Amino acid sequence: MRVQWAKFIIVLALYLLFLYWVESWWGLLVVPFIYDAYISRKINWQWWKEAETPVRVVMSWVDAIVFALVAVYFINLFFFQNYVIPSSSLEKSLLTGDYLFVSKVSYGPRIPETPLTMPLTQHTLPVFGTKSYISWPHWDYRRVKGLGTVQLNDIVVFNFPAGDTICSDPRYQAYDYYQLCYGYGYQLYPNRPNPDSLSAEQRLRLFDEVATLGRKYIEGNFAEFGEIDSRPADRRENYVKRCVGLPGQTLQIKDRIIYLDGKENKTPDEAQFTYRVKLKRHLTDEEMLDMQITMEDLAQLNQFGYMPMTQHAVEKMRKMTDLADSVVLNTEASEWDIYPLNGNLHWTRDNYGPVWIPKKGESIDLTLENLPIYERPIKVYEGNDLAVKDGKILINGQETKSYTFKMDYYWMMGDNRHNSADSRYWGFVPEDHIVGKPIFIWWSSDPDRGGISGIRWSRLFRFVDDIK
Repeated sequence: MRVQWAKFIIVLALYLLFLYWVESWWGLLVVPFIYDAYISRKINWQWWKEAETPVRVVMSWVDAIVFALVAVYFINLFFFQNYVIPSSSLEKSLLTGDYLFVSKVSYGPRIPETPLTMPLTQHTLPVFGTKSYISWPHWDYRRVKGLGTVQLNDIVVFNFPAGDTICSDPRYQAYDYYQLCYGYGYQLYPNRPNPDSLSAEQRLRLFDEVATLGRKYIEGNFAEFGEIDSRPADRRENYVKRCVGLPGQTLQIKDRIIYLDGKENKTPDEAQFTYRVKLKRHLTDEEMLDMQITMEDLAQLNQFGYMPMTQHAVEKMRKMTDLADSVVLNTEASEWDIYPLNGNLHWTRDNYGPVWIPKKGESIDLTLENLPIYERPIKVYEGNDLAVKDGKILINGQETKSYTFKMDYYWMMGDNRHNSADSRYWGFVPEDHIVGKPIFIWWSSDPDRGGISGIRWSRLFRFVDDIK
């Protein structure tokens, strides 16, 4: 009996410490059941052990599976989870095929907004293609205390902010719904005037009409796009990028260089930009490995005439006169898919801003000119009713000329600077979307090479903080 009391005391102490950490005393309702499981034993928790053989065998498996799912759910929710790099947006810092150990404790785990979800899934059941979570109950955002906060140049896992609205057809679920609306709206809008010739209020009205046209087109083509659906913040796609702008900082990109409050922020050593390359011959496997050029990069070169390269690869290729006729930086950049989509600020991926990153408790003067930049944080992320009438900005029905933010926001960008869908295209990342911090790479395999030869041994258990 002493052993049982010792186990009970240890388990109870750990459980109470956990409740203190997450600041949720509703969990005290479970304490009588813990006491019963170890001491009083009024409830026969393992009744199936006394049943007939078929029932006993089946229930033993059910017991093990349920315990494993609950344990995984608990660990993934509050401590850590695995994440695989699915695309090249962070290359060559993190590579496609890198598996990351992501710490939830580093920035503090979030109390789940949608607690009823299937473990090991984000938003969709893999076999059935249906939602893996139940929208009710839905809890407000709350984050428990962690070991620190997001720091400049941290690589961060977060939920895709523009993923609040999606097309349910699997072909379009990963697309930015708002860019789709504007894209189709531009095509459908008859005799669209030049936005530069309009006042700020007229431009807002024009872009609203464009987005409405596109939205109606998507909603009217169910067979192609499916239903228009929504996802809560913690069920949106997981993205991983580098934080290049902190709350309260003013960010500007000039000729691909990031400046924060007027000071240059160091470009990562493994950052890539696209270059127009004319090859004289095929690259050898050894040359591809040395310059870290992938089959995906070469496919992009064949299709578009340019491919992403690090500075090391550019310098190496330019010295190899037998390999390439020319290696020229690709300076082409569109302004029509850049955030804010309704701003018409003529910013591009290489020349952007300046833009002030919202900080909790700090205010900004609102004008019709800068409203497109801060419309989404005010309206969507912080849940206000925002409207423009007769040249006046109304928040929750009251005219206002300023706004005080309720959350911190971050600016995230990929190191593959010309091949990354990031804050330049969909804006700020709110603090309630932050998932965790990648700590180390526990596995890495090259998708271009199968078997043992595809294992990147040098990357195994490499700490992400060492990748600058």
